[in-house]
Amino acid sequence: MALTELEIRSARATEKPIKLFDGDGLYLFVQPNGGRWWRFKYRFHGKERELSLGVYPEVSLKLARTRREDARRAVAQGIDPSAERKAAKEARQVTFELIAEEWLALQAKKLAPVTYDKARWMLSTFIYPRLGSRPIAEITAPELLAALRVIETRGTHETAHRTKQRVGQVFRYAIATGRAERDISVDLRGALAPIVTTHHAAITDPIAIGHLLRAIDGYSGQPVTVAALKLAPLMFVRPGELRQAEWSEINMDAAEWRIPGGRMKMREAHIVPLAKQAVEILRDLQPLTGRSRYVFPSLRSRDRPMSENAINAALRRLGYGHEEMTAHGFRAMASTCLNEQDWHPDLIELQLAHAERNKVRAAYNRSTRLADRKKMMQAWADHLDTLRAGAQVIQLRRQSG
Repeated sequence: MALTELEIRSARATEKPIKLFDGDGLYLFVQPNGGRWWRFKYRFHGKERELSLGVYPEVSLKLARTRREDARRAVAQGIDPSAERKAAKEARQVTFELIAEEWLALQAKKLAPVTYDKARWMLSTFIYPRLGSRPIAEITAPELLAALRVIETRGTHETAHRTKQRVGQVFRYAIATGRAERDISVDLRGALAPIVTTHHAAITDPIAIGHLLRAIDGYSGQPVTVAALKLAPLMFVRPGELRQAEWSEINMDAAEWRIPGGRMKMREAHIVPLAKQAVEILRDLQPLTGRSRYVFPSLRSRDRPMSENAINAALRRLGYGHEEMTAHGFRAMASTCLNEQDWHPDLIELQLAHAERNKVRAAYNRSTRLADRKKMMQAWADHLDTLRAGAQVIQLRRQSG
């Protein structure tokens, strides 16, 4: 016989729990302490199971019956309501931060250290505070956009786009592991302010290059920074590759620096032929930093490389603004001048470690053109000496005039 509200209110707790049945598996469980719980008893695949439907009076008789009918329909459709509730609870515990940390742990084996550190910084700084504790399957596109807008308000539009890219990768990992159904970042296509592409400032005029080299020779900063400044135009590698150089990678007898693929942008090992001038600078530096892992260790700790901004900061102290010359600009300087001197474009691109889309051609270049690149790098170093001397002559003429 079905229960009534009067019967429920009149029921008194006893020394032992009692059950007040309403029908179709629904009953009210009255505990000795007075607590009253709605429960639904059902059979699924031949096994008896129970499902809690809430506490009376927060859950009224009418609402308890509605929940019972919902559960009965689920059973009729071959769905176990207890298992479904458990899965929903587990899904709520699968937060964005939990998935992101799993993804980052996998990326630590694939990404270059600087790239990994930036990915972790973007997620922990901009996404975790707002969305980290949210179940990943419940996060909406507007929520993600609001988090990215915070980055845009700082004027760092490229960081906003890169953060969105990392969030998308986390979502796709969650989809692959069965903990999300779709990547909501794709819904934000066109929602962020576009990135304004700017080229790294670089000096390419021969006379101006000579003046820059003379200024570097006169720089009175830390010896490690001075050495890095002098080697930047001779090697023209990416700033991150230069500052993270390790002594174990450099063979001064063979005049080569072999950079592991893990630190290269294109993820392939790279050989930098060392001109005589570069070897001389390294030999002078070795007594100072040779006991460190890094060729250019941080001033604060020999276990870390020099600051990411060290070379740019030195250029600013020399009077070169960010719109005039940057650490990355030494690559453009070498590329422009070497092309003007009619060195083969393949040699220049190979030495710049740019990607070669034709894999067969790329393999041929890597295996056969090292001798040619050694000649080019020595000729380039000699050319820089000529430009430096020319700048000195011009300076002396101006002083005498």
